[in-house]
Amino acid sequence: MTYPASERRRMATALMNEGALKSPWLRAAVESVPRERFLHPGVFLDEGRTWRPVTAADTAPGEWLKIAYSVDTLTTQLDGHLTADQADGPVVGVPTSSSTDPATVVGMIETLDLATGHRVLEIGTGTGYSTALMCHYLGEDGVATVEVDAQVAARADAALEAAGFSTWTVTGDGLLGHPYRAPYDRVIATCAVRRIPYAWIRQTKPGGTVLGTVGSWPWGTGLARLTVGDDGTAEGAIVGRSSFMQARAQAVAPVAGDLSARTAYADSERHVHVSPLVLEEWLPAFLSQLAAPGAQFVRATCDDGSPLRYLFDPERESFAEFLSDGETWTVRQGGPVALWDDVERSLVAWQDAGAPEIDSVRLRVTPASHRYWIDQAPGLRWEHRIA
Repeated sequence: MTYPASERRRMATALMNEGALKSPWLRAAVESVPRERFLHPGVFLDEGRTWRPVTAADTAPGEWLKIAYSVDTLTTQLDGHLTADQADGPVVGVPTSSSTDPATVVGMIETLDLATGHRVLEIGTGTGYSTALMCHYLGEDGVATVEVDAQVAARADAALEAAGFSTWTVTGDGLLGHPYRAPYDRVIATCAVRRIPYAWIRQTKPGGTVLGTVGSWPWGTGLARLTVGDDGTAEGAIVGRSSFMQARAQAVAPVAGDLSARTAYADSERHVHVSPLVLEEWLPAFLSQLAAPGAQFVRATCDDGSPLRYLFDPERESFAEFLSDGETWTVRQGGPVALWDDVERSLVAWQDAGAPEIDSVRLRVTPASHRYWIDQAPGLRWEHRIA
């Protein structure tokens, strides 16, 4: 027979061996908090083109625990409303809530560098599991958590109560923070944002930490760790790769429709200096978003099977279309902004600097702007003004 406590110990050991789990207090939390309670009413398992619903009620206890304490991200909601207990069989859909893989969860909490007495604001409650891990150490009054989806928030609140944590669970737009409980020593976001909301900086004590994922593509996002200064600004670095669902208020609908019509009128055409295929790699994708923050990258195929790649910036009504003859790529650009010129310039400068890793990227946030730079590459500076 499989017991929850033994599964928790097994998972904690695996996370320590992986190097994600380091702090004794966090190991104690992982070995104590029942992750299975935070998966009610069930999960969707990825089967390629469909999602298979699995619930505790319809699964043998041992099998359910193996799922609950796996090292994978477990999807708990599709399309903003569908839960596993509402599906009769495999379904298609887009994940909109999940229990993130434990290595990422504990790794982010480790990065927060928590200490007894800290007050934490968590953006994106999700299932509430990460909330519970922090409450185990800081106490239920030490953590406030905000979730935009009322149904997700209600399930998380019920799970937290069942686990013994009557913490501050708030339904609302996490991009606005939660000023009622401010100021905080730490702010942690478990969703991706295009830029760090200044409300998070304002609600953090000087010397405090803001930790969040920046970027809008499904890949190519970075984990920003910022220290808030006495002057109301915050500065830090991209400390590594990170991948979370986009904050719903900032989620962008994918470009659809007749792509050939969208790119019919080009203002320029030339051979590229850098292959657009590098945009499918993590770090070049991240840098490309800094150079063209409103752009979306789209992959498609011609009728003859040859590849097509695009950059679209709907707000600036600009595009870059990439065509391949099998050996070389040509870019056609149209609109007020030459998107690929901006992106390619950054990628060439990055390559010339020796292709430094993502943790070389620095970030400074003020009320008026986000400024990114790489010290090893003096030519790489990106400033995003806040309208």
